[in-house]
Amino acid sequence: MRVVAELEQGSATLEQSLALWERGEALAQRCEEWLLGAKARLDAARAGAARAAATDGGDA
Repeated sequence: MRVVAELEQGSATLEQSLALWERGEALAQRCEEWLLGAKARLDAARAGAARAAATDGGDA
């Protein structure tokens, strides 16, 4: 949030703005990685639950 606020303020130099933009891009990429990891874990848990339900006849 700080990165966006500083860019929106408009008082940064071009060099500072580029550095802030690069930082924002890196943070966005990291967040995307976390989200994809969380989705993969959820998908695996759901698949495991579906296998368990199929194995025990759905009495879970």
